[in-house]
Amino acid sequence: MKKKIVVFVLIFIIVILFFYLYFKSKQNEKKVEITTETPVENTYTSNIIENVEYLSRDAKGNEYIIRAKEGEIDINNENIIFLKNVSAIIKLNNSKNILIYGDFGKYNINNFDTIFSKNVIIKYLNKKIQSEYLDFSILRNSMVISKNVNYSDPQNTIKTDVIEINLETKDINFFMYDKNNKIKIISQN
Repeated sequence: MKKKIVVFVLIFIIVILFFYLYFKSKQNEKKVEITTETPVENTYTSNIIENVEYLSRDAKGNEYIIRAKEGEIDINNENIIFLKNVSAIIKLNNSKNILIYGDFGKYNINNFDTIFSKNVIIKYLNKKIQSEYLDFSILRNSMVISKNVNYSDPQNTIKTDVIEINLETKDINFFMYDKNNKIKIISQN
């Protein structure tokens, strides 16, 4: 009888110990869940790409090549790449290449639209345009150049607010924001 009581007490202690350890481990699991959880705002993953190059073609076979020393994917929109030290070549089928340079760029990988900013230089044939901002669009088939715009060719130097270039027709339009201000043209002849 004494053996039965000892066995019963041992089984009882083992069961109590088992339940104690079981509930203790559940408490620790809950604590681990709470302490390891981190808010999304504090999570950061590097999205810097070095020596970026993108090549695109439109339906007419014109090519657009953009290169940059560094690109950073927009964390709010993965289709947007912010670029540093940017250069681009626009190879038009029935025309000479257009070269573009800028300190910064914003490139949309879906529609290939690119904004160039700061120290922008555009070279085409014997023409050179300098500005602080260029909005290039394959879909619109245009370049809109603004902010401190200086256009030069062998015959003229022109200072204006905006130049709009139609890439298909090669038409160039000069604009001033304020209609009272005049475009400044300096003839080289």
